[in-house]
Amino acid sequence: AVSSAKMFSGFANGITMADQWRWTADFTGNAQPITSNWERNDTSFDKIGTGMTESSGTFSFPQTGIYKINTGTYYYLNSNSRYNEIVIALSTNGGSNYSSIAYGYTSISNNTSNTTYANASAEAIVDVTNVSNFKIQISVSHHDTNTATAGSSSSNNNATTFIRLGDT
Repeated sequence: AVSSAKMFSGFANGITMADQWRWTADFTGNAQPITSNWERNDTSFDKIGTGMTESSGTFSFPQTGIYKINTGTYYYLNSNSRYNEIVIALSTNGGSNYSSIAYGYTSISNNTSNTTYANASAEAIVDVTNVSNFKIQISVSHHDTNTATAGSSSSNNNATTFIRLGDT
């Protein structure tokens, strides 16, 4: 019989890297990518392993492997916005070019003259074969650019989570 460690060799040692980041302040309008106010989650959380590095909204991986990436946030507006999107974009050439690899959409329909909220999330699994070349950015855009995107330094109103699942 084949041992489970051999069948799932990338998973034999469990999770070797998990990290979570968020932006700390609300902002209005589009951000393609979100370049400022990023912080590592410091509320009841500590990364596993080395963790990601972030510079002006560009995330770099600490080692090769298969990574699961989740991102999400909520939006609010006192009007209507047909689409509000969050996007995970990947570069495989050191950040020279990015391609969108996962999208999350929501709409805001306001009929009561009160602020209305909606959330969106996106998820991807990426095979990081070269840490110098593979980079991630997160973007948001809206139909109504008066739409606000939530931020916080004390709770995950938004969060981007990186989990290394196993070896490439």
